[in-house]
Amino acid sequence: MTIDYTVLVRDLIARTEEAMTTVAHLAVDSGVTFTVEDVVDAVERALPVGYPAPTTGSVTRRDVIAQMAQDILSGKMYDDA
Repeated sequence: MTIDYTVLVRDLIARTEEAMTTVAHLAVDSGVTFTVEDVVDAVERALPVGYPAPTTGSVTRRDVIAQMAQDILSGKMYDDA
């Protein structure tokens, strides 16, 4: 099976943005502060079984999602857009 990494990255960004929005709404509604880890957990829970993860190096899928979430929060994700 060949993986189109561009599609995979775009999908993971979209999933992270969606989780960020959901968690942010919950934080506003409940008054509870959320963390990037909460967003990572939400993304991980929603991933389908068998969703690809890095297979080399020490970076985990959770690390990638956390960095995406940080970049979304800081606006860095959209600097070149």
